[in-house]
Amino acid sequence: MSIGSLSQDAVFLSIIVPCYNEEKAVSVFFEEVMKTGVSLNVQFELIFVDDGSKDDTLKILREIAEREERAHYISFSRNFGKEAAILAGLQAARGEYIVTLDVDGQDPLFLIPEMLKAVAGGECDCAGARRVDRVGEPPIRSFFARRFYKLMKRFADIDVVDGARDFRLMSRKCLDALLSLPERNRFSKGILPWIGFKTKWFEYKNIERLSGKTKWSFWKLFLYALDGMIAFSSKPLAIASVLGFFLFIIALALIIFIVIRKLTFGDPVDGWASTVCIILLCSGIQLFTTGILGQYIAKTYTEVKQRPHFIIKEAK
Repeated sequence: MSIGSLSQDAVFLSIIVPCYNEEKAVSVFFEEVMKTGVSLNVQFELIFVDDGSKDDTLKILREIAEREERAHYISFSRNFGKEAAILAGLQAARGEYIVTLDVDGQDPLFLIPEMLKAVAGGECDCAGARRVDRVGEPPIRSFFARRFYKLMKRFADIDVVDGARDFRLMSRKCLDALLSLPERNRFSKGILPWIGFKTKWFEYKNIERLSGKTKWSFWKLFLYALDGMIAFSSKPLAIASVLGFFLFIIALALIIFIVIRKLTFGDPVDGWASTVCIILLCSGIQLFTTGILGQYIAKTYTEVKQRPHFIIKEAK
């Protein structure tokens, strides 16, 4: 299959695949992605990024790299997270076109030819995959995922598309813009729309994993969503300010009420229950707003330290 009017030699595709404890899936995925790459009839390279796996993922990647010259791997000294793994792959990519996807088989490889044709043909600068349903996911997880996207649309200064995956194919121009951002607290779903460029979305229905279970627990997803919210919006700080001002007005009104009641009726015995409720309410809101401020301060602290995004143990 030729891509648009471009010749075979004009297209060089880099396929970036982050991996973490995926020994059961990586071999099957490799065979499938190689078939897809060959069917494209273009030059391509595979870059696997081992994010500090504790199983035999790295051993399998070494074997793959030994028998396939188009396959390469980068292995971290420890687990630095998926965002760091994606970044390492992007920095190592040599292709004119770059695609990122997961090793678990939930990203439909059959979309790659269409995505590459759209980007290489000049129809767009970036092609993204969007999952239109969540069949097979726990209902609670799906519920909160949808709430997250709605909150991002309301509070963030960018458009985060509901169901957007890390499965994207972009041009070198788009990649260079992405790599120009030096921030440590990376949130790919937000960074990509922030840099702009025209994006075309390809929709698909949910696909089950090849094997194993997801490494994303509910708590990890919650923290990841919180990172995204803080990274692309200052509105939570405004919410904290509004809550503080609102409580100040209520407190001022209560003080006036108490003074008037004291002067009018003397000093009646107050109920301890209402006092405790007010104290708990105010203390809870204070802790909540302080926590919001703490998150922004923590992210600033991380940026100021200027530590590397990852440390490479070995690569081939």
